[in-house]
Amino acid sequence: MIRAITIIILFVCHTVCGQSQYETGMQKAFGLWSEGKNAEASALFERIAAAEKDNWLPNYYVALVNTTTAFQTKDKEQVNALLTKAQEAYDKADLISPDNAELLVMQAMIHTAWIAFDPMTNGMKLSPVVKQLYTKAKTLAPENPRVVFCSAEFDMGGAAFFGQDTTPMCAEVERSIELFNNFKSELAFYPQWGLDRAQATLAKCNSEKK
Repeated sequence: MIRAITIIILFVCHTVCGQSQYETGMQKAFGLWSEGKNAEASALFERIAAAEKDNWLPNYYVALVNTTTAFQTKDKEQVNALLTKAQEAYDKADLISPDNAELLVMQAMIHTAWIAFDPMTNGMKLSPVVKQLYTKAKTLAPENPRVVFCSAEFDMGGAAFFGQDTTPMCAEVERSIELFNNFKSELAFYPQWGLDRAQATLAKCNSEKK
């Protein structure tokens, strides 16, 4: 998942004209991430965030790097350290850019990582919070592809757990793919990830129909 995200981001980065210190630093951080050097990438994003005090994006990527790493980690202490760092970065980004749908998705992902690590302890406590975050994100940005896809993906997990029909969620995943294909932002390094995951999820939906 990390590789798919970073490949897309690196492509976007290379289209940015000019090389400010910020842009150079961000591209270097994405490069480290794409090489699997997650701790180094996170540390560089943190240094950029310290210099870019009015920019929510570096802290967003600190949170994203650590959260996606936590999904792949089984060690309790490591998961706690990763998600604590992710939460701290999210909190800083949220202060800079409140009511930001991308950040609401990020907070939902942090909670989801806690649920995935220990569903018995965290599922009942955090699942309603995640649902509330996606509801707010949909209100703020109903056409944001990550909002639509990640919300549907989370609901699919719950439906599968309880043996419920996932057809409505699969329809939302399909809708998100169209939104991904039409989504544009003029802000450099704005989140672009998710299309590959949505396509893979839709393929799984279609295979389960057969």
